[in-house]
Amino acid sequence: LGLALYAGSLCAVSGATFVYHDYCVIGAGPAGLQAAYFLQQAGRDYIVFERSHAPGSFFALYPRHRKLISINKQYTGKSNSEFNLRHDWNSLLSHDRRLLFRRYSRDFFPNADTMVRYLEDFASLLKLRVQYNTAIIHVTLEENEQAWNGHYFLLTDQDRKNYKCSSLLVAAGMWVPNVVNFPGSEYVEGYETVSINPEDFAGQTVLILGRGNSAFETAENILGVTNFIHMVSRSRVRLSWATHYVGDLRAINNGLLDTYQLKSLDGLLEGDLEDLAIVKDKKGKLHITLRFYLENRNISAGIDSITLPQDELDNFATRAPYDRVIRCLGWKFDFSIYNRSLRMVPGKGNIKKYPQIKPSYESRGTRGLFVLGTASHSVDFRKSAGGFIHGFRYTTRAVHRLLENRHHGVPWPSTVYPITQLTNSIIKRVNEASGLYQMFSVLADIILLRENATAFEYLEEYPIGVLAELEMQTGRKARNGLFVIIMEYGRNFSGADKDVFYYNRAVGEAQHAWQSNFLHPVIYYYKHLPTEREMRLRPPDWPLPRPDAIHHIVEDFLTDWTAPNAHILPLRRFLENCLSTDLRSFFAESCFLFAFTHQKLPPFCQQGYVRMQGLVGSQELRHHAVQAGLLQDYTHTDFSGDRPPDSHDGSQEQLMRDHAIPVHPLQHLVNAKDE
Repeated sequence: LGLALYAGSLCAVSGATFVYHDYCVIGAGPAGLQAAYFLQQAGRDYIVFERSHAPGSFFALYPRHRKLISINKQYTGKSNSEFNLRHDWNSLLSHDRRLLFRRYSRDFFPNADTMVRYLEDFASLLKLRVQYNTAIIHVTLEENEQAWNGHYFLLTDQDRKNYKCSSLLVAAGMWVPNVVNFPGSEYVEGYETVSINPEDFAGQTVLILGRGNSAFETAENILGVTNFIHMVSRSRVRLSWATHYVGDLRAINNGLLDTYQLKSLDGLLEGDLEDLAIVKDKKGKLHITLRFYLENRNISAGIDSITLPQDELDNFATRAPYDRVIRCLGWKFDFSIYNRSLRMVPGKGNIKKYPQIKPSYESRGTRGLFVLGTASHSVDFRKSAGGFIHGFRYTTRAVHRLLENRHHGVPWPSTVYPITQLTNSIIKRVNEASGLYQMFSVLADIILLRENATAFEYLEEYPIGVLAELEMQTGRKARNGLFVIIMEYGRNFSGADKDVFYYNRAVGEAQHAWQSNFLHPVIYYYKHLPTEREMRLRPPDWPLPRPDAIHHIVEDFLTDWTAPNAHILPLRRFLENCLSTDLRSFFAESCFLFAFTHQKLPPFCQQGYVRMQGLVGSQELRHHAVQAGLLQDYTHTDFSGDRPPDSHDGSQEQLMRDHAIPVHPLQHLVNAKDE
């Protein structure tokens, strides 16, 4: 029957008329709009399909109690826009300064209605090509050797209109409620429909199934009016400040933990929900029992004929009947619209609610199909921020850059610098880059060294999961070694059972930087690009394979890694050791002296002084250099000649012919040179 239906669908498709676009995007939520922005900026042929009449339809309903848990920090003390995005978890990336979320709300935790308005403005002000009221109900493939990926994607909407595209970007989010079926589950109310009026719960006893932010958000709303609230889940509570994962329980919703631990009737229980059963008595009260008590029993016969746990264990925790049971178990991906030919299958274990994708965000089953936004979170689930706006705005940009290289021959954006700027480039990025900061251990800056380490090429925010494919994915060459810069937490600092407030939790000395606990930059050095095998066999919980050298920049309380001694000096020495070169900057006088005492000049002198581009001296700079012991003090010397000593045109000749300079060990070399 399945083969017959599939064949029938192919026949129907073969006779249909299709509207073609290079790129089709399913969903006009934050990820879909972000993808549309990058496609539009690049001048690509694309269309976004949105089932609702406006973008961001998920936020029109969720969260039910309307308070977002994504922070909207108005002030950081800095004007650097890239740095400020580290603390703006709601804005999408664009060139339009009007589309910063802080211009829409001053609330630290904004209202969801504001997000809906923001997304509407983002789509309209940027004139993104979104086709509203279009629900894609079926997606299949059409094999074609001339297509970009060897096939076209064929889409059908609710009105049986057909579309064809070369690349499919799925940004439909996670909106299908997770439902657990057990005896009596028909008495359970869903988070998506339960009342949000606290008065409807006055004087009631409530059981909540689940332990995520939606469960605690629901509890927080009715905490002051219920008799008591119990919460059941198979796993223990995970606090975001302990796990450093923003999807775990946030402090704004954890009032129930107070009332539980401070003996105010509410409580948390652990148990497998599939083992539960609910029995309703004649008064409408809901009794919790276990599934095995109901084996070979007829529930409709009445509660009196059913054995309850308290009949055998009189202090059974949930022996009190409940007035309401609410399901708050989150959402899962909608696989129903994808034909079997696309091989869109769920992940395994704790990521089974997500589709299987590669670290490049491309489907494991179908080339050219990319998953964006919340549904792509399987790549970094419970590790980083890829399931949230402040994370997937950067992964969406990364996917766009991969597509630009694959289909249009546009290499990954990069900048080439002389090697003398290596330390400065790293320090600048780790202090202001928002993509590295938000997508820690997932996105990395890549430094590709040129031959003889005279220059380097800087690539920003590349997915480290496909590091072995860097040359193919970016169009850049890594023939002479590379540095990988990422942000990491300490190896043993994050976890549901971790005490993150213990004494001496912070490291302050550079020599102990490798023991840093809080988020800090880590630099990996590889003489050769890691292979796919090395990536597969990397140590457990390591984001990358073992490098040839590694350097941790010591954590900083202010996340400001600009301290000359604690941060910059150790980094420079690490880079110098890796490259066997001197990365210091020098005054012209020092380069002049090096020219007569060293067989090889430092890169700064080679690329600056020798090309008449050294640091230009001044009286103030020279005075500072003398005080620091960097230069000899010649200010009291009686110079002769036609030019004053501070004149820089011909300064080298002046120094060489002026014999009034006090005798210096190098003077004999200078005289010998003159002769």
